Amino acid sequence: MAVTTQIVKSGLGAPESLRWHDDALWFVDMVSDGGVWRKPLDGDPEFVTSVPGRVSGIGWLPDGRLLAVSMDERIIYRLEHDGSLAQHADFSDIASGDGNDLYVDPEGRAYVGNFGFDLHASRKVQSNSMLYAPPGPPSTPLAIFDADGQLLGKTDPLLFPNGMVVLGDGRTLVVAETLGMRLTAFTIADDGTLTDRRVWASLIPAPLWSALNHPGPLGRVTRRVSAAVDVPALAKYSNTQIAPDGIGLHSDGQTIWVANPLRNECARVAEGGNILQRVRTRQPALTCVVGGPDHDILFIGTTPDYDPDKALAAKAGLIESIPLT
Repeated sequence: MAVTTQIVKSGLGAPESLRWHDDALWFVDMVSDGGVWRKPLDGDPEFVTSVPGRVSGIGWLPDGRLLAVSMDERIIYRLEHDGSLAQHADFSDIASGDGNDLYVDPEGRAYVGNFGFDLHASRKVQSNSMLYAPPGPPSTPLAIFDADGQLLGKTDPLLFPNGMVVLGDGRTLVVAETLGMRLTAFTIADDGTLTDRRVWASLIPAPLWSALNHPGPLGRVTRRVSAAVDVPALAKYSNTQIAPDGIGLHSDGQTIWVANPLRNECARVAEGGNILQRVRTRQPALTCVVGGPDHDILFIGTTPDYDPDKALAAKAGLIESIPLT
């Protein structure tokens, strides 16, 4: 599959949390400057604000104020109308890893995830595949805050909760479980809490998932083979599995674009896990969103390595785009 994307912005560290909001593309660079940026479709990027600590998920309250997650501090900050930053919510007593992606609903309720452990320290000593040796990867909940920043509740633990979207029905929140290789759905209750957890789409073949988690010799062999195959030179040619990172709702309100950091791709997924489309990217994909005036452009954030030190040194992160037909 040939690369057909166009480069929208280059020279970034690790572009994340792409959003289409207020007739512009918004994004953060989670390793360079803690910065939040806004880019009109035909204009240059505009710096909006800087958040203490590395910045991750962003969203907006109903009155237009920006919310942004500090990965290091595990705090959601709020950008006031006068340009000052205020602490909106503190989830440091819930998070057992870096603060991660964020979804803010039309009522101003904020859903925020975290890594669940020190991912980057782990990657320095072992492949991600080795995390599946029993008892398996650490898990962690989503935290839910009301529009005033008060804790509403949290979910049962998830395997690296990451990007989130709400389907067109307005009542189904889907979260990417990166280390679960799946998209998981919840029903949004009237009070904003999440119920009825279920697998919306599994993104790894069931036999491979079973083998990867097996406690015996089968598991040990599978994890070693997976670690060998996941070197970048080989991984980009494989469509075996998707570890969903950022996700974006397709214009139909029912299918989801999934950024795959294991591969150079972004895939459109239907409920149940059927892959409807694949877009080849120039490097591993971290985040995506469907935007543009007619919601017919797929924007994808990519980077050669999401390790903070390597990404910052390389400054090779891109925002890529492709028209959808």
